[in-house]
Amino acid sequence: MSIAENIDKIKYLIDNAAKKSGRSGEDINLIAVSKTVDIPLIQEAVDYGLRDFGENRPQEIRDKSKIIQNVNWHQIGQLQSNKIKYVAGKTKLIHSVDSLKLMEEIEKYCKAHEFTQDILLQVNISNEASKSGMDIDEVKKMLESAEKMECVKVKGLMTIGSLYADINENKKYFEICNNLFVDISRKKYDNISMEYLSMGMSGDFEAAIEMGSNMVRIGTSIFGKRNYNI
Repeated sequence: MSIAENIDKIKYLIDNAAKKSGRSGEDINLIAVSKTVDIPLIQEAVDYGLRDFGENRPQEIRDKSKIIQNVNWHQIGQLQSNKIKYVAGKTKLIHSVDSLKLMEEIEKYCKAHEFTQDILLQVNISNEASKSGMDIDEVKKMLESAEKMECVKVKGLMTIGSLYADINENKKYFEICNNLFVDISRKKYDNISMEYLSMGMSGDFEAAIEMGSNMVRIGTSIFGKRNYNI
């Protein structure tokens, strides 16, 4: 199938999943995960109407954003402090803020360069040692610190489903994260606007949407399998 056909299929599935939670496909933000994808294939997706692209490696955002412009770039992979300069001020969202230290470093960099940066807090709902992210108690502490920041703006949460669970078990994890998202929204923290709940990838995005996600990160189902080791 072509990239256009893949996108059409994904949007159809997104719309069906959204209806199960009382929404429509237009309520769901689709991020095409373009890590290791060549520029011509990304451009093909852009030409077909996609405007949001996610990268794991900050250097890829740095390089690709010079060629493909007028789109929204998202840092979705783990971010090291020394790579903040490649993504801060250049991305719509940094999804993978998983520690107070990292959030403070982003604040420091943005303050020095006089711009703001929207972020998501990464939650490790399944508490898997192999995954990045905070537990729920750490999230609450992060929010208290974020309230005092001038340049970093928390816009929601991100989580990754368990690699070892079936769809039904992951639905439970997604539901827990959605409940946390709703709880934070109701408390109305200063400087925090819960706009995005980024849950779901190629293998579980339908379940994530059913459980409340309004942002999904899909790569393989759009661009096909890639060699992530290069």
